[in-house]
Amino acid sequence: MSTALEIAPALQVAQWLNTPEPICLEGSRGRVVVLHAFQMLCPGCVTQSIPQAKRIRASFAGQELLVIGLHTVFEHHAVMNAEALQVFAHEYGLSFPIGIDQPAARGDVPLTMQAWGLKGTPSLVVLDRVGRMRLNHFGHVDDLRLGALLGRLLAEPVAPDQAPLP
Repeated sequence: MSTALEIAPALQVAQWLNTPEPICLEGSRGRVVVLHAFQMLCPGCVTQSIPQAKRIRASFAGQELLVIGLHTVFEHHAVMNAEALQVFAHEYGLSFPIGIDQPAARGDVPLTMQAWGLKGTPSLVVLDRVGRMRLNHFGHVDDLRLGALLGRLLAEPVAPDQAPLP
């Protein structure tokens, strides 16, 4: 597990699901952002990461926390398309915004995955209210440990210029 205090690069998303507008991280300033990077055919994503994202969203509802899914495909590209992801999201009851990571012009690793230094799926990234990466982890993070981190980040004072946008 690594932590850093650098501002997260912009998301490079080809398409969004479950949101009327594309999500821009700069527009999310003032909120804690939890990004779960996953693939539909990843067993750890289906059994651990996706259920955890749903629990976080339910547990922190009404608070200044945004859960985002990032479908980042680096294998089996032909079968993990947007239409399949829409069916998957419906079947698994995923109502949080999901971005489809922009494929790279060369190679199999998509652009956000590259820019954020993600090592695979599932990956979990937590951004503080300023947009700094406070956690970038490959694999599963225990709910209690993650909940403690999110509680600390939500309790950090908010500067006036960091207040969430309506």
